[in-house]
Amino acid sequence: MEITYKCFKCTEQVSVSTKQAACSCGGLWTLDFEPPKFSLDLVDRDIWGMFRYRAFMPLPDDGWRKITLGEGLTPIINFNENVMLKMDYFMPTLSFKDRGAAVLIAHCKSIGVDAVVQDSSGNAGNSVAAYCAKAGIACDIFVPEGTSPAKINMIESHKATAHVVPGSRDNCANVCRAQVSEQGKYYANHVYNPFFYQGTKTYIYEVYEQLGRIPENIFVPLGNGTLFIGVIKGLEELLRSGAIKKIPQVYAIQSEHCDPFVKAQVLGESLPAKVQPTPTLAEGIAIGVPMRGEEILQYIYKYDVKTIIAPEARILEARALLAAKGIYCEHTTAASYAAYLAYCDEFGTVTDSLIPMCGAGLKSDH
Repeated sequence: MEITYKCFKCTEQVSVSTKQAACSCGGLWTLDFEPPKFSLDLVDRDIWGMFRYRAFMPLPDDGWRKITLGEGLTPIINFNENVMLKMDYFMPTLSFKDRGAAVLIAHCKSIGVDAVVQDSSGNAGNSVAAYCAKAGIACDIFVPEGTSPAKINMIESHKATAHVVPGSRDNCANVCRAQVSEQGKYYANHVYNPFFYQGTKTYIYEVYEQLGRIPENIFVPLGNGTLFIGVIKGLEELLRSGAIKKIPQVYAIQSEHCDPFVKAQVLGESLPAKVQPTPTLAEGIAIGVPMRGEEILQYIYKYDVKTIIAPEARILEARALLAAKGIYCEHTTAASYAAYLAYCDEFGTVTDSLIPMCGAGLKSDH
């Protein structure tokens, strides 16, 4: 079966071997790919990692074997009687972004890409840099000023070139895309390239395999939507296969200081609200202009997703509560627990809840 890119806006289809970052109309690519119905019988249990689910992924061959760093299959722990944590910073680069980067760089290698550029608040850039190092692909990563020095050091340790861009995260993306246009390098971006979500959807596969079910309440941080889109795709595939009977309640978490989806949902808008981000400890979700905003809002309305706020004043409190029980996560990750606590305080305790621990604490000690 031939897999193609399909433009979200105009529906034009092109080969996935294209080096074009987006459609000529300006729309972003989606992937015209429907995997077989999910079944645990198709899971390769001899593979200790997310590529055990490759039967449901758009992989043309076994090239992933030369790219993988052992990502995925992260444990789920009981934090308390109401909350489970999926420890997704138990990854090669200490971030859940390794799920997407492994698939994206395997794709890059398969179509003969020899140099990539990427913009990131740090974690995605570090993941792409690491997998490019494994694949022998040259790599330039653009990060906004204020990015954790630890993240920049990790990027450079993988022999990638880190470019620190003055201004906001959104400005960093604009500068990087201008470089893509000028130099013609491959844009290995976690927002633009839909292969990335074919990796992050394995988060849900793993939850289903590990628990034998999907929890009633799924909390997901939402900036550009890297994990959110993967979670929705994974849930849709489980629903289509009959593995689950309904989509659980999904909560999409935004920073109090950058909340375009929360404001859009309140107004019933089809596009993210225009916001002016202000400094936040939750740097990983401080995205004022999410490029897949319309697509994400369609999912939010279709599945009655609740968009909720992580109060800035409670992020350090949440981080301390997690650390006091042995969970040392970065600030953006702590924001998810802060949002959960604030939501429970306002609306009552939410039981049977799953929260991702997306990034390790050492990454944001600055």
